[in-house]
Amino acid sequence: MSTVFALIKRNIKLFFKDKGMFFTSLITPAILLVLYVTFLGKVYRESFTSGLPKSLSLSDNMINGLVGGQLISSILAVSCVTVAFCANFLVVQDKVNGTVKDLRISPVRSSSLSISYYIASLISTLMICFVAIGICLAYLSFVGWYMSATDVILLFLDVLLLALFGTALSSIINIYLSTQGQISAVGTIISAGYGFICGAYMPISSFGDGLQKALSFLPGTYGTSLVRNHAMQGALEEMNRQGVPMKVIEGIKDSLDCNLYFFGHHVEISSMYMILGITVVILIGIYILINFMRKRNP
Repeated sequence: MSTVFALIKRNIKLFFKDKGMFFTSLITPAILLVLYVTFLGKVYRESFTSGLPKSLSLSDNMINGLVGGQLISSILAVSCVTVAFCANFLVVQDKVNGTVKDLRISPVRSSSLSISYYIASLISTLMICFVAIGICLAYLSFVGWYMSATDVILLFLDVLLLALFGTALSSIINIYLSTQGQISAVGTIISAGYGFICGAYMPISSFGDGLQKALSFLPGTYGTSLVRNHAMQGALEEMNRQGVPMKVIEGIKDSLDCNLYFFGHHVEISSMYMILGITVVILIGIYILINFMRKRNP
């Protein structure tokens, strides 16, 4: 175990020492927040106000709280996966510079090396994502705070699960990467595409029926919904207390993917946790199996 701990420490140090990987990972949530507030804040605000009955009027603070909750949920849902890929690129860089070959001819076991890469990437991802949560919560407290302590705790749990998912997924993909060009290509694809297929950039409900059904098979969709539910739950409850009919609130939740449906059947929050948790276990199992097979057939 001492070898694993030493490798984990080494990998974390290298990640934070590499200014390119570290600052790219760290500034991604901040850049997304600025871009969302600048370009999408007005769009989100108009979508809320246009869906409300004309007889109802909500305060600017309430609307800002709703918009802010949607913004930070989108940012966190994307960042957990994109940051995980950035943190996990260390394993590819070790292949590029030949470090892996040196480690493999040393007394270090292949299983210890694989475990250390995964755990180090997870720790690095969580450190950055938890900082991102702090930035997002600070922004939300400035524009309109309605979250309870339970919502905040559950938000951290959601980020933890998504970080586990992102790290496991990136670990599997990065096994097959071996050049700097492949790192850049995969990083670009994940950064540009993941936000769309998980419903962070555009709600799944805005897509066609066929695409909605296809995306309902992807676990990232449920991770985004979990974050969105807990980031917006307090504001939606306050709307109900101010007299907004539940039918209107449920319509808003449907439009923002707080409510998800699998072929017409409503997916409960507990089921979303189960789907994401089972997916993490399966991906980690696949990662272990791939490394086992590669060890037998180098």
